[in-house]
Amino acid sequence: MVLAASKADTLVTTYLAMTSREDFAPSYTRASDIEIVEMETVDLGFYLFLYQSIGDEWAWRDRLLMAEGELRRILASPNTEVHVMYDRGSPGGYVELSRQEDGSVEIAYFGLRRAYMGRGLGKYLLSYGVDRAWKMGAKRVWVHTCNLDGPHALANYQKRGFRIYDVIEEPMPALYR
Repeated sequence: MVLAASKADTLVTTYLAMTSREDFAPSYTRASDIEIVEMETVDLGFYLFLYQSIGDEWAWRDRLLMAEGELRRILASPNTEVHVMYDRGSPGGYVELSRQEDGSVEIAYFGLRRAYMGRGLGKYLLSYGVDRAWKMGAKRVWVHTCNLDGPHALANYQKRGFRIYDVIEEPMPALYR
């Protein structure tokens, strides 16, 4: 993880939302070897493997610090869906959706493992996740990203139709230093 020197001490979190399915601009790759499958059984070991192998580079920490029982409860909730992208049988990334009490659906986690980047699979998986969120009955789909995430994350969200509704700057938490 490398931050620009001017932002190394500041966490910049950008919140984006899509309020209408008509704003959605999907981008699907024609890769016949790609399959996306919902993780219907809670498998904490597999989930944490994905979370860590994707998120370690981007300073994802919260799920690693969470009590096992709490994480299991979140993943087993009927309001949570985890969809795993496979490339010829190997897990390349995932998107986690969380239905909120206000009728919105949050893209809680989304990412690719390093070996699967640079092939257009990020926009493909994000498009799949946004489509699935609307199919879950979302009144609004939202996501947040920050300056610790991949360099193309914000642009990918905006190209899919998300619009920024808030930006928060705060001192970099010790957890991410």
